[in-house]
Amino acid sequence: MHKAGFVNIVGNPNVGKSTLMNTLVGEKLSIITSKSQTTRHRIMGIVSGDDFQIVYSDTPGVLKPNYKLQESMLRFAGSALVDADVLLYVTDVYETSDKNADFLYKVKQLEIPVILILNKIDLSSQEKVTELSQHWQTELPKAFILPLSAQEKFGIDALFNKIIELLPESPAYFDKEELTDKSERFFVSEIIREKILINYKKEVPYSTEVEIDEFKEEEAIIRIRAIIYVERDSQKGIIIGHKGGALKQVGIQSRIDIEAFFEKKVHLELHVKVSKDWRDKREALDKFGYNNI
Repeated sequence: MHKAGFVNIVGNPNVGKSTLMNTLVGEKLSIITSKSQTTRHRIMGIVSGDDFQIVYSDTPGVLKPNYKLQESMLRFAGSALVDADVLLYVTDVYETSDKNADFLYKVKQLEIPVILILNKIDLSSQEKVTELSQHWQTELPKAFILPLSAQEKFGIDALFNKIIELLPESPAYFDKEELTDKSERFFVSEIIREKILINYKKEVPYSTEVEIDEFKEEEAIIRIRAIIYVERDSQKGIIIGHKGGALKQVGIQSRIDIEAFFEKKVHLELHVKVSKDWRDKREALDKFGYNNI
């Protein structure tokens, strides 16, 4: 008997969906920062064994959209409710069930198995975890409630076993050697975007997008040229920084992680361009892959 299926991870921003995804897959596929709204795309991670294949999907946090980019992000999250065999609804010990009640209502209507992940229990008391678990069981009576800590990897084995139990019988959907559906260029752009989120404050990192303009793999080195797009000239100046110092720092940090990702020497060249109000322009979102749902 072989089991296989799509296990989609949804929830509000900053509850630990990307950390959970990376822990389950055993690879860093999704950006993890302390800032919300870091995941913009739906990112697939594939875990295969002799008699199973789990196709995980990390999705953007559910939010009220203020511009077209966030509308696309919300569609990625919504699509995860449609094609899942098992749904992981992630919350944490700080969040209340009335946050984004509309999306939770949609989860309640699903006929597929739902596992409610109560994350970050390492940051709470046992009494509060028990209280929250009982509350969520009332909110989602058909769901399996599982407290865990994705960061500390506590409860991950129990989650894996439950997923295997709930998966339908099916042949594998992908080659057993595949890890993700995303390209190498995608992960390079995400690494650079992560460093931008870490190094800049306020709205600037959310106004940026990274495009890999050139990716040439030679025997001894990978040569990469990336373009960082911003919405305004003032943001371009902030990204570059005094005498190029800020951009240089992003480049150094990105190169280190890209080299670790590919296990190969990397030459990274960064440029900054202005694409005015790109987050609200359909042609720009098409170019950056946000309307490919």
